[in-house]
Amino acid sequence: MSSRSGHHHHKPHHHPHDHGRTPARRPAAAAMPASGAGYTIVHAGKQVRFGPVVFWIAVGTVVLLGMWSAATATYFAFRDDVLTRLIARQAEMQYAYEDRISDLRAKVDRTTSRQLLDQEQFDQKLDQIMKRQSALESRATALGSLPDVNVTGSVKPQGRAEAAPASGTPKPSPISDTVIFVAPPDREARLESRTPAAAKVAPSQFAKVQGVDSALVRLQTSLDQVERRQMAALASAEDSVESRLRRMRGVISDLGLNMAQFEAATPRSGMGGPFVPVKLSADAGAFERQLNRININRAQMQRLNQTLALVPYRKPVVGEVEFTSGFGVRTDPFLGRPAMHTGLDFRAAQGDPVRVTANGKVVSAGWAGGYGRMVEVDHGNGLSTRYGHLSEIGVKVGEYVRIGQVIGAVGSTGRSTGPHLHYETRIDGEAVDPQKFLRAGVRLSAG
Repeated sequence: MSSRSGHHHHKPHHHPHDHGRTPARRPAAAAMPASGAGYTIVHAGKQVRFGPVVFWIAVGTVVLLGMWSAATATYFAFRDDVLTRLIARQAEMQYAYEDRISDLRAKVDRTTSRQLLDQEQFDQKLDQIMKRQSALESRATALGSLPDVNVTGSVKPQGRAEAAPASGTPKPSPISDTVIFVAPPDREARLESRTPAAAKVAPSQFAKVQGVDSALVRLQTSLDQVERRQMAALASAEDSVESRLRRMRGVISDLGLNMAQFEAATPRSGMGGPFVPVKLSADAGAFERQLNRININRAQMQRLNQTLALVPYRKPVVGEVEFTSGFGVRTDPFLGRPAMHTGLDFRAAQGDPVRVTANGKVVSAGWAGGYGRMVEVDHGNGLSTRYGHLSEIGVKVGEYVRIGQVIGAVGSTGRSTGPHLHYETRIDGEAVDPQKFLRAGVRLSAG
């Protein structure tokens, strides 16, 4: 392969049969002697020269590597325990890696399950809030159907909210001030499409990041406030209706009137229809039961209002009431002797309108001796009223009149010393003190 330095000439040997042929190039590398000290490697017409030190270092390195490989192979071949430990350690590492993968998979499964659970809980809470909102809207509508009860004014705001009207901005009703509910963006997306691919971020993560959970809590608190206001307004409405109903019954009782007779004599307008009893569902809440009681009391109050429309407890003249002469014994203004005054004399100016104090039918309209021009109205059940000393009469006998209708004008006809209205109330033809009825009217109007 290699040779020492020196010049050697090698002549090629030609075979007798090779005349005319080109000598073939040797494919293998040949070591050519170098002109100086060292070793030369020739390959494919290229020469690489090595010094003796470098050459032997390379040879020694190759020999050492071979010896190391042989020794290692021999060691492992005769020491099975080392190889076994290596294999066992490799298996242990593999098992640990597989256990770690299993733990990660279990953690991912738990996280996914938790996200699904959070999503389901979030949907349930949102559905409950929306159902509750719908119920509160229905309650607000029911409260709005009570025209004779001041529902919105029964709950007074507290704290800084009291200063709100000063700004000039109309204050919202305490029944429906938070009725508008805006669903979170992820909820709107899921209402439009239930496909999971539509949501790029898990709703539970969105809820945590965007604070939807806290928004739900605030919405629940707001709905709680609305519900408390509704219940307070409903309680106030019930108290108002019950109080007025008690006053109406007390007035009828104090006047000594027969309620049954008055109800029977109350004229009824055209109405009818099949009888459908009021039923309250078994699962009705406190709001529904209380509202049902209010509706029952309102029906009774409406019936009493129709009955009291026949009771003359209102004033026959407008303005402040001032009597020039009361009911009972007095000195006669013409004879100067004691006499029974069967009515009340209201101070009024000539020509002031005189109004009927209850519904009824005109039974007299004309001149009546000392009354002068007088109108008498029959209210039924023995109740009647008289209006005397009129300057003119605006109704006719047989005409049906209603509360507050003008039936004449103040004058001074008959036994009168000046313009005023002589007003009487009679029960079964006997004169009674009209102030008894006027006091009842004041009591009714107090609440």
